[in-house]
Amino acid sequence: MTQVNLYIAIFMCHIISSICILMIRNFMPCYKLDGLCPVVHPTAFVHPTAVLIGDVHIGASCYVGPNASLRADFGRIIMKEGANIQDCCVVHGFPRSDTLIEKNGHVGHGAVLHGCIVGEDSLIGMNAVILDNAVIPAYSLVGAGAIVKAGFEAEKASLIVGSPAKVIRKLSDKEIKWKQLGTHEYQILSQRCLNSLEQCNPLTEAENDRRHMGDFIKNDALVPKIETDNLSK
Repeated sequence: MTQVNLYIAIFMCHIISSICILMIRNFMPCYKLDGLCPVVHPTAFVHPTAVLIGDVHIGASCYVGPNASLRADFGRIIMKEGANIQDCCVVHGFPRSDTLIEKNGHVGHGAVLHGCIVGEDSLIGMNAVILDNAVIPAYSLVGAGAIVKAGFEAEKASLIVGSPAKVIRKLSDKEIKWKQLGTHEYQILSQRCLNSLEQCNPLTEAENDRRHMGDFIKNDALVPKIETDNLSK
């Protein structure tokens, strides 16, 4: 391939990638309310089945998963750079409230956020509920299924579990690093989806040389928490 042909091929790849991104954004269920239209950064990914309503702000490199509902019809919803909201999450708030997910905030499948703040680099476990005016501090972890009462506060790097949720100990630096690895992978996933996600018809059988999706994950250190329980020791 000549250098000119290489430049042409690279240019065409950029054009195709841009078209794919525009197609994904055109299919996104996004609703203006009272003149306020959701705002989505060009490097963020919002799945076409997620719903954005009203005063929603989604920052750079964010990820919003399938069937998530971000309904800013009473107050404002803000996702800062690198945050993710995963499948089937619900985000809402009382009138004049702000629901804020700070930089690199990580919200697991099925969680509910209502008029609260998720601090920088914190993780909300699957199916947890964070109620109004609760503040999850930076570098903290809320356990799966926890219910965090309205007005809750804690110190940085807390492990918060239970119903009603309470702080049981501080997180170690290694546990915080484990969380950060997962969040970084979602930031990569956002770009993977922008570049290659497309609707398709299912195959009737798998290809003989089919790759495993894990082949596309570059970080071998990312493992389930059950395998990292001794990180703090």
